[in-house]
Amino acid sequence: MREITFSQAVMEAQMEEMERDQNVFIIGEDVAKMGSAFGQCAGLYQKFGSSRIFNMPIAESGYVNFAVGAAMAGKRPIAEMQFADFIVLAFDAVGNQGPKQRYMSGGELSVPLTVRAPQGAGFGAAAQHSQCVEGWFMNFPGLKIVMPSNAYDAKGLLKAAIRDNDPVLFLEHKALLGMKGEVPKGEYTIPLGQAKIVKEGKDVTVIALQALVHQALEAAKELAKEGIDVEIIDPRSLIPLDKETIGQSVKKTGRAVIVHEAPKRGGIGGEISAVISEYFFPYLKAPIKRLGAANVPLPFGMPEQYCLPNKNTIIESVKEILK
Repeated sequence: MREITFSQAVMEAQMEEMERDQNVFIIGEDVAKMGSAFGQCAGLYQKFGSSRIFNMPIAESGYVNFAVGAAMAGKRPIAEMQFADFIVLAFDAVGNQGPKQRYMSGGELSVPLTVRAPQGAGFGAAAQHSQCVEGWFMNFPGLKIVMPSNAYDAKGLLKAAIRDNDPVLFLEHKALLGMKGEVPKGEYTIPLGQAKIVKEGKDVTVIALQALVHQALEAAKELAKEGIDVEIIDPRSLIPLDKETIGQSVKKTGRAVIVHEAPKRGGIGGEISAVISEYFFPYLKAPIKRLGAANVPLPFGMPEQYCLPNKNTIIESVKEILK
């Protein structure tokens, strides 16, 4: 099977959906001739032109609210954030307006809007360009949140997000954008709310998000040398969350380590931990362990690595709950 990068998979998903449905269009900063800051829209302007690919001013609140209105009018806009951190400027549109219109209209309106946003560390881009933002939006009913960890999932999940009739926040980890993976040329989608068992194991469940899925795989290789068999679950989407797959894994192993790049305080690890405690507590053999970033603004340059979970901290946590 051919291999393409995560970024190319995102581009291809958008291209195929734009070919499939004339109502799909893209707006954002530098999405036209430049093809996005990280190449996720490369070549789309040349293919679809200025009637389907719109460059926007540095005014996230304005153009994402415009996209909400366009979605309510029957279009399927894709609004791109150049960096996920800037989404705070469109907070009202993404959290307070788009997700609530179906309810506020008594089911008369839908908002098929996809907001794409590259997030995360790995480039040493400092505190205002390196955050993971999923936790900011977990408390908005009506909004779906998707976080792929590889090129195959990125394409399939993005196509499903674009076709969804509710707003979807599609978060792309910047450290993964250049990572290659096997992606078939044929048409496929991946349903939202379907977790993936990345690696089967029997001793402990590691639930990891985005770039940390790959750190978890490296940790599992090291732990296997010591006879520790790790199971790795990638939720892929946080809303909806696949509680069943997570729960069945915890039933099997009796132990859970949850690792994400956003700060531990207020992070998705707390929600997943609560779900496990509510529904699968009798199966636990040890307390749940959560890993997240240190509660500090991420520093500029290489020092950011000392603030984030990694292979070694995953290994330490797994050994701790196996004692």
